Amino acid sequence: MASTEDVKSESAVSTIVNLAEEAKLASEGVKAPSHALLSIAKSLAAGGIAGGVSRTAVAPLERIKILLQVQNPHSIKYNGTIQGLKYIWKTEGFKGLFKGNGTNCARIVPNSAVKFFSYEEASKHILWLYRQQTGNEEAELTPVLRLGAGACAGIIAMSATYPMDMVRGRLTVQTEKSPCQYRGIFHALSTVLREEGPRALYRGWLPSVIGVVPYVGLNFAVYGSLKDWLVKAKPFGLVDKNNELGVATRLACGAAAGTVGQTVAYPLDVIRRRMQMVGWRDAASVVTGDGKTKAAIEYTGMVDAFRKTIRYEGVGALYKGLIPNSVKVVPSIAIAFVTYEMVKDVLGVEVRISD
Repeated sequence: MASTEDVKSESAVSTIVNLAEEAKLASEGVKAPSHALLSIAKSLAAGGIAGGVSRTAVAPLERIKILLQVQNPHSIKYNGTIQGLKYIWKTEGFKGLFKGNGTNCARIVPNSAVKFFSYEEASKHILWLYRQQTGNEEAELTPVLRLGAGACAGIIAMSATYPMDMVRGRLTVQTEKSPCQYRGIFHALSTVLREEGPRALYRGWLPSVIGVVPYVGLNFAVYGSLKDWLVKAKPFGLVDKNNELGVATRLACGAAAGTVGQTVAYPLDVIRRRMQMVGWRDAASVVTGDGKTKAAIEYTGMVDAFRKTIRYEGVGALYKGLIPNSVKVVPSIAIAFVTYEMVKDVLGVEVRISD
């Protein structure tokens, strides 16, 4: 039978161990939030850098795409990408090719940061729900689940940065002959608020949100699923000994993802851009039934914008600027995905999109 001293000794040891464990847990509890915040900051930084790098690389193509989308169909100065780029170079010089890019990056950096981070968070929660529903703890994201996560990410990012996209469109379109001259992002925001009201900052939001579902959703779904398949199938020796894909292969996956997404969503992008120009005189014009040109076309909504565009210019108008957009999207999406993953590697964040 144990003595009283032994019992007291064991009790004291037990108490010390318990206190030590509580102290350890408390210490981990203090460190965990700071670690989580650091991880979030790294993920946001990686997404922002990826967006800025990819968009700047294709800024001239982005501008000519928007100009083709909204140019007056009865005063056409250029009909294609090369001709349009030459015209900009001739009339505005090298800087003209990058007009609006500062505003574009000011929008795309936070948009990209929020988009990539939202996708990761949405993927985690969707996968958790999927595993709970199926009872399979080893289940992985399917293409459909990736599509859903990408759609959620796109909607959140688009809504958070939409006013910036709206004024960026106007800054990109304006020339020296434009009736209203915006001096920069904040001047454009304040002018639109003062002259057109706060609702004008979200003009075209509905087609944007509808368009972002297939566009961003398909981007993430195609990229993640294609990478996942390549890693598992290991075709043509594309996977190295560390079960990793090379930069060129990942760029190809990003290019495929961008091509699929933008082709499906492009008409909505055209309608969004045209609705954003409403309220800005001479941003676009159409020919009325009597053959006269009418400036400053007005749309009552997304459906009306579709109807009037098709009525006055034909179905082909919904795909104006598609060629420069296609040329732009392929490298842009590819660069964004690969840059994001490379920056995360540099920052020490292990989780990647396909994971």
